[in-house]
Amino acid sequence: MTTDILRDAEENGRVPFHFLYSTGLRMVRFTCLFLGVCIALFAVTVPSFGAGIQPQKDYTRDVDPFIGVDWGGNTFVGSAIPYGLVKLGPDMETFDGRRSGFGYSSNGVILGFSHLHLSGAQGKYGNILVAPVTGPLDLNDIKSPRTEEVAKVGYYAANLTRYQVKAELTSSRRVGFHRYTFAASQQAHITVNLAQAFGIGTDWQAQKFLGAEIHLTSNHEAQGVARFTGGWNRGGEYRVFYYMVLDTPAKAMRTWTGSSLTEVRDATVGADTPIGASFDFSTKANQVIQVKVGISFISAGQAKQSVQQEVPAWNFAAVHAASVALWNTELAKLSMTGETNSQRRQLYTAIYHVMLMPTDRTGENPDWKSSEPYYDDYYCIWDTFRTSSPLLTLIAPDRQRDIIRSLIDIYRHTGYMPDARSGNDNGRTQGGSNANVVVADAYLKGLKGIDYQTAFAAMVHDAEVPPADAQKEGRGGLKDYNEKGYVTLADERSGSRTAEYSYDDFAISEVASGLGKTKEAALYASRAHNFEHLWDKDMTVQGFKGFMRPRNQDGTWAPPYLVVRGTWPDFFYEGDIWTYSIYAPQDMKRLIEMAGGKDAFVHRLDWTFLRGHFDVTNEPGFLLPVLYNYAGRPDKTADIVHMVLEKAFTDSRAGIPGNDDSGAMSSWLIFSTLGIFPVAGQDIYLISTPSIPDVSLALGDGKKLRIVARNLDGNGLNRYVQSATLNGVDLPNAWFRHAQIKDGATLVLSMGSAPSEWGKATPPPSMSDATSSLRTAVQGASTDH
Repeated sequence: MTTDILRDAEENGRVPFHFLYSTGLRMVRFTCLFLGVCIALFAVTVPSFGAGIQPQKDYTRDVDPFIGVDWGGNTFVGSAIPYGLVKLGPDMETFDGRRSGFGYSSNGVILGFSHLHLSGAQGKYGNILVAPVTGPLDLNDIKSPRTEEVAKVGYYAANLTRYQVKAELTSSRRVGFHRYTFAASQQAHITVNLAQAFGIGTDWQAQKFLGAEIHLTSNHEAQGVARFTGGWNRGGEYRVFYYMVLDTPAKAMRTWTGSSLTEVRDATVGADTPIGASFDFSTKANQVIQVKVGISFISAGQAKQSVQQEVPAWNFAAVHAASVALWNTELAKLSMTGETNSQRRQLYTAIYHVMLMPTDRTGENPDWKSSEPYYDDYYCIWDTFRTSSPLLTLIAPDRQRDIIRSLIDIYRHTGYMPDARSGNDNGRTQGGSNANVVVADAYLKGLKGIDYQTAFAAMVHDAEVPPADAQKEGRGGLKDYNEKGYVTLADERSGSRTAEYSYDDFAISEVASGLGKTKEAALYASRAHNFEHLWDKDMTVQGFKGFMRPRNQDGTWAPPYLVVRGTWPDFFYEGDIWTYSIYAPQDMKRLIEMAGGKDAFVHRLDWTFLRGHFDVTNEPGFLLPVLYNYAGRPDKTADIVHMVLEKAFTDSRAGIPGNDDSGAMSSWLIFSTLGIFPVAGQDIYLISTPSIPDVSLALGDGKKLRIVARNLDGNGLNRYVQSATLNGVDLPNAWFRHAQIKDGATLVLSMGSAPSEWGKATPPPSMSDATSSLRTAVQGASTDH
């Protein structure tokens, strides 16, 4: 329990969920016309990704934004377009006064509607809070219970019962559109609060309000800037510029600085001083007042320009319809036959969650001018590199290309590709420099339009240049790692860092080899086995021999680290010895040998799941269920994947077992339900067990990957693959390469109720295979030496 409390503290409220195999613990868990005129509203600002897909139906009706709001999922509720800068949604506090760290709460009251949110994470944003009020205006008490709440793609609505106002929200890329329907009232107000944000406080990772300006430029307009710093990534100052315009002139306007309202039209405050404005009206019954708020990180003038360009008319329905059309283009990339209603809701919602972040801020970079795309809110790559990046490479390659181009441009101007980034600032770091894996994944899968030479320079910089602030970017403990081959206890998270740096170096060696850089390929391939330097072959725990163990600066072994779930200062982060000791996707063949061979490794995996060491809520364990494939037991992979899907994921508000982490959990769900799983940073997909009889993913340019599961039953009894074909050719292996599907493919899996011999003979590739080019490179370098 102490560890759980620590975990909550360090990641701002994730509710931990230990998946116990032995106990079978279960978790408590309008049709829109596709109008070209709607799309035209966005043509000046939204690039056309996934062009050519013309949805024939409204897929958004199967998206439920409430999935994952409880049980620590922290998913965004409100309006956003794919990768939209503006995420307009309600900010809430519970009935006992505890404010949500990410915006939404299933229980409690609405404080207002802010324009910047994360999804699947918390601790940042909640800026430019707009709230409708009736009656006397008490600046210290603007909140209301709500009823008749509706959340759909590009739309949120609720009745604010205290004020008798119906609130409705929609948005474009950089503009939030509010529609408020008032009761008859002599005192009706639309307020904007500039000093509010999530987690304002004095804690080391709290956000801090630095000051703001407001200028009432007419009886229906306001503009200015609000300044903040800190938050979960401990980032530097970020400035949110805004332009607010109402469709109804106000009877009166007032501003506040501190606790009193005045007739002053222009106001400026410094840190920690309340500031805002009220537009005052006398309303008739059912009077509608609409508000548009443009957001920019450049200037209030640019925010105003966004309003004029993106939402030129006062047509709420058209803006909503345009959002739905954009989302349908993305959601149409998945088609299914034979799925349950629950599976359909889960998967379309999962795609929706994956595409909320990172945020496309091209044209909104306050720090440098560039012709490259600019994305922010990589929150965090150490989670999304495992499943979200490979998914986007498959179904949204143009988007993934631009995301990686942005990472490279961030390196050009800051010195590092981030491990996480938010508020236009790098930070924090966790396990490795996992943008390296993102680049390698794209390179090996042939993603075009990326400057891989500069990307490689960025990877090498990660691997060779110690950062000034290791919590912000780069690799902590790098000097020891490069000199000794491991990170010592002199640096935090030395175990998880060593494991992940080893895989990051493998990723560097892959790209080096492809670019013809043989010397570098050999160097980083040799470092890919650095995880072995923390492997104590004699360490025995619960009958199993060989685990990662801390080492002191002098090289001696430190006491074993047996904490179930580590946090920031610990040997392992978000995992234990059972997870990290077998994290070596670059060379599972070698690791299985170190663990005593295939039978011993299978027994160890069994124990990991039986004894609750598998933590589905945390991404370091994402590969564990499919590791059986490397030991010739794809049937056991099928058992675990089926069980996790059944018990840990639902279509309820508690349907995601922990932080969605920018869609990382959601993308794990997608791959696992389809029955294939990517080994991020490699061109390999492992086959597990499909849960839907017929699924297709659009790969772009009219190509599709279709997965057909013959004889699949609704209860998952026939979950074992008996045989497989890929493009009509027999596939004896429980894995395949990206090259086999990149031009479109059909994977047919014949399912049965008992394990078969299929998939056992040839394991997925490993670095120590005789045919591995990287093994040859290392051996050649050793001979030359």
